[in-house]
Amino acid sequence: MAQQRTISSILTGVSGEYFVAAELSRQGYIASITLRNTKGIDILASNADASKSVSIQVKTNRGRRKAWLLTKKAEEYFDDNLFYVFVNLKDGQQPDFYVVPSKVVAAQVKKEYAGWLANPGRNGRRHKDNPMRTFAVREDGYLNGWESLGL
Repeated sequence: MAQQRTISSILTGVSGEYFVAAELSRQGYIASITLRNTKGIDILASNADASKSVSIQVKTNRGRRKAWLLTKKAEEYFDDNLFYVFVNLKDGQQPDFYVVPSKVVAAQVKKEYAGWLANPGRNGRRHKDNPMRTFAVREDGYLNGWESLGL
């Protein structure tokens, strides 16, 4: 049995962006990966005649969990033309892509974080406010939901 090679979180993220761009291109869309200094946008995507475009934030994980780490910014940074594509890399298989509108992400993250803060943690201690958030896919309706981009 071959030993699995672990890749860094940076390479995991970069590979997710390229997988998303490749999948968009495969489906006939124009996909451009942005420079690292483009705030909150990893990919700009448009239809073939460039008459409609959207911004995409890519989050990538490895393993079986359908959950991704975000920051507080996810609660406040949303728009009709901003989408998240959550990528689940599976060794040796095609990745899973969950296409979720940013407004859905913002609402879910905010609600779940407020609930986490309100409920005590270990030994009844209150959770401390922090900038980290988690988004978990709760339904499979987002799996390969490229049509929700409206391109």
